[in-house]
Amino acid sequence: MSARKESIVVHQSADVKADDSSATLPAYNGKVDDRAVNFSSVNVFDDDELAQHYMPREDYEGRHRFDPKFQWTAEEEKKLVRKIDKRIMAFVCVMFFALQLDRGNINQALADNFLTDNGFNTNDYNYGQTIFLVSFLSAELPSQVISKRLGPDNWIPVQMVLWSIVATAQAWIGGNKGAYFATRCLLGLLEGGFIPDTVLYLSYFYNTAELPVRLSYFWTSYQMTNVISAFLAFGILRLRGVNGWHGWQWLFALEGILTLFIGIFSYFYLPPSPTQTASYFRGKNGWFSEREETIMVTRILRDDPSKGDMHNRQGLTFRKMWRTLKDFDLYPIYIVGFTWLIPNAPPSSYLTLIVRSMKFDTYTTTLLTVPSSILFIIQLLLWTRISEHFNDKTIISMINQVWNVTLLLALNFMPETANVWARFAVLTMLVGHPYLHAVIVAWTSRNAGSVRTRTIASAFYNMSVQVGSIIGSNIYREDDKPFYHRGNRVLLGIACMNFFVFIGVRFYYVKRNAWKKARWTAMTPKEQQEYLRNTTDQGNKRLDFRFAY
Repeated sequence: MSARKESIVVHQSADVKADDSSATLPAYNGKVDDRAVNFSSVNVFDDDELAQHYMPREDYEGRHRFDPKFQWTAEEEKKLVRKIDKRIMAFVCVMFFALQLDRGNINQALADNFLTDNGFNTNDYNYGQTIFLVSFLSAELPSQVISKRLGPDNWIPVQMVLWSIVATAQAWIGGNKGAYFATRCLLGLLEGGFIPDTVLYLSYFYNTAELPVRLSYFWTSYQMTNVISAFLAFGILRLRGVNGWHGWQWLFALEGILTLFIGIFSYFYLPPSPTQTASYFRGKNGWFSEREETIMVTRILRDDPSKGDMHNRQGLTFRKMWRTLKDFDLYPIYIVGFTWLIPNAPPSSYLTLIVRSMKFDTYTTTLLTVPSSILFIIQLLLWTRISEHFNDKTIISMINQVWNVTLLLALNFMPETANVWARFAVLTMLVGHPYLHAVIVAWTSRNAGSVRTRTIASAFYNMSVQVGSIIGSNIYREDDKPFYHRGNRVLLGIACMNFFVFIGVRFYYVKRNAWKKARWTAMTPKEQQEYLRNTTDQGNKRLDFRFAY
């Protein structure tokens, strides 16, 4: 392999460990090696014979800009990534703001007697949340299929416009339980695909190492929405009585109209790919120069050559979806997705109701949701950054369960006569937990091993999270209020169980990597070359692929 100057950046993958938990391993003179290597100076395209097996397909949208021998400085790449952050990531955060504003304002409405005004109880609220979550997860996979065919730059704005209309329509529920359930269903169906569609879109612009941090920005905007919406609600809910409307009706109507405008703007703003930014709205020359486009495409494919396996308007067939569904190596992460957030779901959904039960008024309650959101943001950014330096997904992810067990023990042993501020502090910390979703989403993407698998696996992972949320939304019940002692004991048990889930997942991937390594090292160099040329194994089934754990 040719030597590279330190200033030249040629990526292959994000992080590799000597214990074989990395993704596809690099080639050394035609031979795959599992030693710990510095991927800032290694990529499969350095080997001419190996490179032919990883070249992007002819109709890949960035093929005309891909140059496996292209060189650029680290400073150039750093400047370019900042430009992508400004052009792409910043607006993606605005779109996520729109999503969370419309799906999360139900919590602010609860503080304004939404249930009482409509003649509902907390069980009705649970049923509405269950309907929303079932619809949400049902939309994940179909949305990914549509997004892959139309392109996320087209499909995401359509979803945003449609869900904004439904969100606005919630203002006219008028005590009709059927209308309440119907709007929750439609919101779930229209919002369900947004997150995996957006993660797919971001993968066009960012490499494996950058994606978790950008996803942390993504979910930071989600929590910032909760902060902003609390202040918006503080003002909007004071419109109660204007034109005979309740405050929560004004909340749904005004915030729905705001997100509608964001959705319409996004249709004209989002480019299809790094090499397709030119348009009447974005400028006839686009956002990036030819050199910048070459850097973007080349660095993405050097980091993950599998991204050149499909173009951005290529649909997924049922055969490909079935193949991904049968991929047993991703089921351990789906199990993680199913269980890890359950202990935090009920406190998050019921925070405003519990605070109101402590005799705080509507406006104070809306503001008391802010501290948990601020804590959540700090923890999200902190732990995502820490995960960059400690390449160990399972150990980092278990931090959340340590946090949960500690606080749930305190909540379970806290007497009903406890000081309201002490109870509020524990609830705030529980809701503001270490949110490691960005780490696990990137983990799913890495272990998928191909665009086809990554696209569907992201949807399956999010679906597993929503299934867990459905269970979590029904743990707190009407007969257990206002402090939900029985529900908190259930949450404590699930948090304890999650330790064994993460340990089991780690054990599985260690054993799978050992199995792959044993078969790879048993082959002669010639057999390894024959395997690379002729194998029908794809994605994470290849013997030169290693799972992250």
